[in-house]
Amino acid sequence: MSLEDKIKATAKNIEGKVQEAVGDLTGNPQNQAEGKAKQVEAAVQHTVENVKDAVKKTID
Repeated sequence: MSLEDKIKATAKNIEGKVQEAVGDLTGNPQNQAEGKAKQVEAAVQHTVENVKDAVKKTID
């Protein structure tokens, strides 16, 4: 996983957690949902990069 992609995915995950927490504090279900969606997107990005790494190791 490239370091840049890992940093982007981690940042998106943190952003999602913060947005979800703000939604929890304010009682805003839209913020909660958007925050959770960002966390899922970050998890998918991590998974894609891990698969790329595994394929590269197999080829090498």
